[in-house]
Amino acid sequence: MPAQGQHRKPRSLNRLTRVCLVAGTGAAAVALPLVGVAQSASAAEPAKAPAAATAKAQDYTVVRGDTLAKIATTHHVKGGWKALYDANKKAIGANPSLIRPGLHITLDTTPAAAPAAKAPAKKAAPVKKAAAAAPAAAKKADTGWTRPVGDAAIGTGYKTGGSMWSSGHHTGVDFLVWSGTPVHSVAAGTVVHAGADGAYGNDVIIKHADGKYTLYGHLTRPVVSVGQTVTEGQEIGISGATGNVTGPHLHFEVRTTPDYGSDIDPVAYLGSHGVTV
Repeated sequence: MPAQGQHRKPRSLNRLTRVCLVAGTGAAAVALPLVGVAQSASAAEPAKAPAAATAKAQDYTVVRGDTLAKIATTHHVKGGWKALYDANKKAIGANPSLIRPGLHITLDTTPAAAPAAKAPAKKAAPVKKAAAAAPAAAKKADTGWTRPVGDAAIGTGYKTGGSMWSSGHHTGVDFLVWSGTPVHSVAAGTVVHAGADGAYGNDVIIKHADGKYTLYGHLTRPVVSVGQTVTEGQEIGISGATGNVTGPHLHFEVRTTPDYGSDIDPVAYLGSHGVTV
C-alpha cells in the first residue's frame, strides 16, 4: 500500500491575528506579520511520501508440490501456465515441469513494451513476393511433431515422488483433460499395443522412427489397433479415467523400450523435437 503523508494542522487564524496585534497598530505592521506567518505555516507542511513499490506483491516462492499450472490457477495468472513460464524461463530453465522448491518467480506476465520500430531504410518488398514467402515459412515451422492433447496444462510432472507409483516416482506427465477428449499421436509411428494395461487402464503405445516409444494411458478406449501405422496428429484414443487414477486425465509417457521402467523425460523429449509443453 502506498504510504500516506502526514499533515500538520495549519495555525489558527486567531493566533495569527494576535501576532499582528502585538507587532503594532499601523496598517503595514498588521499586514506584514500575517504574510510571514502564513508562509511559515505553508513551508512547514511536509511533502507527501512517494508511492511504495508494488513489484514485491508479484513475487512468489515455489513450494513442494507446486506446478506452473497449479500456481497459475491459484493466483489467477493472466495467460495461464504458458505465460508464467515465458515470464520466468531464464530462472526455470528448459523444462517447465521441473520447478524446485525455494525458486523465486514473478507472477507478472505483462509483456515488456516493445521498442519503437525504426523507419525502414529501404523500400518494402512488393506484396506478391511477401505473399509467396508465407507458405515457405509455414512449412518450415512444421516439425512433424505435436502435443498429444492440444494446449492442455500439466498436472503431475515427471519424476514427482510418491508411494502411489510402484517405481516410487511418476513415470510420465499428466495432461489435465476431461473424459472424452480426443488424444493424438505426437508423431508418425506404428502401434505396438492398444488395450488394457494394468494400472494404466486402457492405453496405446506407439513406436517412432527414432526408436523411442510413446504411451497414452487411462483412455476410455483406443481407436487404433496393433500393427496400424499412424501419422502425426492422428487420433489414437479417447481420454478417460481407467486404471489407477484419482480423476480423468491423460498420462503421457516416453520410453526407450516398450516395457515399464525405461521411461525418460517426456517434456524434454518433445522439446528436442521442437514441441513446447
